[in-house]
Amino acid sequence: MKILALNWNDLKNPYAGGAEVHLEELLRRLVSFGHEVTLFCSGWSGCKKEETIDGVRIIRRGNRYNFNLIAPLHLRKIARDGNFDLLVEDINKIPFYTPLYLNLKTLVVIPHLFATTVFHEINYILGSYIYLAEKPMVPVYRGCKYNVISESTADDIALRGVPRSDISIIHCGIDSDFYRHDPSLKKYERPTTLYLGRLKKYKSIHHLIVAFSRVKEKLPDAQLMIVGAGDYAEDLKKLTASLRLDDAIEFTGFVSKEDKLDRLRRSHVAVLPSLKEGWGLTNIEANAVGTTVIAANSPGLRDSVSDGHSGLLYEYGDIDQLTEKLYTMLSDSAVRQQLEAGALEWASRFNWDIAARKFEQVINEIAEGA
Repeated sequence: MKILALNWNDLKNPYAGGAEVHLEELLRRLVSFGHEVTLFCSGWSGCKKEETIDGVRIIRRGNRYNFNLIAPLHLRKIARDGNFDLLVEDINKIPFYTPLYLNLKTLVVIPHLFATTVFHEINYILGSYIYLAEKPMVPVYRGCKYNVISESTADDIALRGVPRSDISIIHCGIDSDFYRHDPSLKKYERPTTLYLGRLKKYKSIHHLIVAFSRVKEKLPDAQLMIVGAGDYAEDLKKLTASLRLDDAIEFTGFVSKEDKLDRLRRSHVAVLPSLKEGWGLTNIEANAVGTTVIAANSPGLRDSVSDGHSGLLYEYGDIDQLTEKLYTMLSDSAVRQQLEAGALEWASRFNWDIAARKFEQVINEIAEGA
């Protein structure tokens, strides 16, 4: 088939995240299966307007601020010239509402929707714009099929009115050639907690910092690494300073993929305290290299953690509970090692090749009108 994909960013974009990893892992494999794939997305200063990466033709126009406004004009031309069989629209921020101006069979891919979560991240005016922009989604895309990455997102859109029969769930895979366990590597000498991801307010990293400060009272040599970049970094650094933890908490900023892998492998536990996620790919990446996790029992994250097997869940926002579980992980090696064994088994269930074949089956059914 000739497939047109639509997303706000591609993986080269400085603002790319898990949604881009998810979509492009699938698109690259669709190319390897014999399909022709074009990805339309926003650009950034100095980017190439068009290029082909791993067989996927990428067309970039506009930027992150105006892409939803300029997309319809460009999409109509691309669709007219390309004679595509199917559109894969990734709703990762504001929906593009393509059924209003494109006559293409469409698969709607949703990592997760913001809903009221957006008000935890940005000001009320901009938050209201994004919140209201999601509202017409169900009637506009009526009759389209949806593909989501977790049971939590399936429940979310079903509650909004999408028929269950129109929703398929395909969990994310993992690059098992890269994220693999190396038993010869030892954990850090100091009890080490890792946060890995973007530094955004809704990620609730401040909960982790407060919990860590309490754990450190019992484990004075404990350390916390916060790996990633984002617009909430300065607030987190101020909180760290106010708790007099500058010597115990490292803010690395952006790191290379190889550095990320080394820190994942050698940390005693990775923590994801976010309010809401589509899935929680970092949980699986950590598990795949032999590191257990603690995550908030929130949408998406609860789907990527097998509680008591690959890691531990705590109720979102309950810092006392987070503190207790973090202390257990860092102080009780028997509990941690049992969870590490479970983590390796759990991570082995997730594979991008399998996910891509399931995804291909979904798009084939749409193209055939099933």
